[in-house]
Amino acid sequence: MHAWPASEVPVLPGQGRDLALHDTSTGGRVTLTPGPVARMYVCGITPYDATHLGHAATYNAFDLVQRVWLDTGRQVQYIQNVTDVDDPLIARAVETGEDWAALAERETALFRDDMTALRMLPPEHFVGAVEAIPWIVPMVERLRDAGATYEIEGDIYFSVSADTHFGEVSRLDAETMRLLSAERGGDPDRPGKKNPLDPIVWVAAREGDPHWDGGSLGPGRPGWHIECVAIALQYLGMGFDVQGGGSDLAFPHHEMGASHAQVLTAEYPFAKSYVHAGMVGLDGEKMSKSKGNLVFVSKLREDGVDPSAIRLALLAHHYRSDWEYTDAVLQEANARLARWRSAVSRPDGPAAEGMLDEVRTALADDLDTPAALAAVDRWAAEQEASGGSDTGAPGLVSRTVDALLGVSL
Repeated sequence: MHAWPASEVPVLPGQGRDLALHDTSTGGRVTLTPGPVARMYVCGITPYDATHLGHAATYNAFDLVQRVWLDTGRQVQYIQNVTDVDDPLIARAVETGEDWAALAERETALFRDDMTALRMLPPEHFVGAVEAIPWIVPMVERLRDAGATYEIEGDIYFSVSADTHFGEVSRLDAETMRLLSAERGGDPDRPGKKNPLDPIVWVAAREGDPHWDGGSLGPGRPGWHIECVAIALQYLGMGFDVQGGGSDLAFPHHEMGASHAQVLTAEYPFAKSYVHAGMVGLDGEKMSKSKGNLVFVSKLREDGVDPSAIRLALLAHHYRSDWEYTDAVLQEANARLARWRSAVSRPDGPAAEGMLDEVRTALADDLDTPAALAAVDRWAAEQEASGGSDTGAPGLVSRTVDALLGVSL
């Protein structure tokens, strides 16, 4: 599966700062100090509907991580998956009468278009769950051979008790885990399970559902969590720098994935840090496909909204905060974009080196984008009020906003 084209990232004078992020698994901030190559895995879409602003906010956060790392002179190995076969996708295909594979292909193509328009840097590898099945099957067999799985009516479950570190990613109590499991794709009440939290790793073939040759596992398809483990281990190995996604993935998805990997490899940890973006709401509820309260990136683009304004609307909120989308949010973003473009259109302006330093400092501080935007706002206000004589300043501001915030002026 191919990703989308990369926009060129300008090189800025000086060097960026090491990035500190909030790590869910410790509940505190950690300063990331990767080697020359920083490694990150971010969980991708289940393509049964178009990209909404909640998706865009998540991928914007991890795009910023890439940009900060690049600004420090590092290379970035960024991997993202596509869950192109799973229960929600199959259910939507049945509901609409569309072939599940055609649905997944169409919505993945639209996602690529949205990411391109928003100038999100693409992953080095963009991998579908279906592509990963040849890696997944032997992993499940190894878990089975290690005594870490059991069967119920042909379905294969992973025993969370096999991992002594289970629970260390989300740091939740058992009852909260059980409730979230039921809400987020698990089946805690299925009879025969050894532990209500045990996740499925191989779904036995059902009549009418897509399935593949699972070798000794029998025909079927992979469970949700093992898919990301297979892809991450294939390209990054254990102990990569950042496992990312929305805050609703901390449990069960990232918790289960870590346990799968740690049992498979007898190594710890799966990822050095677990970083989660907040949820975007609309009409008082989290924006989600199940609720149908969605603002689609593609629809905004069709309505003539500048993708740079969409991106500024996302950047106006700290990535870990939950926030509510309103028309006023977009109006403010459009006004900011117009001010910035006006300011950099002049042939000279006030010195901008201090602005660059402020943006770098803000982003290194747990991606504090509101502070970064405020730094550019101050430069634009000074430009409007009195201007300046530095002929290189408008260009430096444009390159800073492009390289570090992904916004084209």
